[in-house]
Amino acid sequence: MSNTKKVILKPTKGLQTKLEDLFAETDYNLRYEKGSFKSGYCLIKNAKVAIINKYYSQEGKIQSMIDILNEITIDSALLSEKNQELYATVTQEDFSL
Repeated sequence: MSNTKKVILKPTKGLQTKLEDLFAETDYNLRYEKGSFKSGYCLIKNAKVAIINKYYSQEGKIQSMIDILNEITIDSALLSEKNQELYATVTQEDFSL
C-alpha cells in the first residue's frame, strides 16, 4: 500500500497566475488567442509556443497549461524554487484539479 497522498489544487486565478509565472521561466511562449483548438490549446513545439483558447473558462485554461507542462520537456533546474515545487506537483501522476 502506498503512502502517497493525492494532490488536489483548486482552479483559482491565483493558480492560473502561478502557472503563467512558471511558463515565463521556460523557453516556451504562452499566449491566449481565439481559435478552434479541439483540446483547448495548440502546441507548436519547434517554435516553443503554447497557445490557449482565450475564450476557455479559467479552469479550462489551467487544465490546458497543466496538460502542456506534462507534454513538453522542461529543465526544472532552471526554474525558481517555488516554480520547481509547482512543476513537480502538477506533473505528478496522481495530480488533479
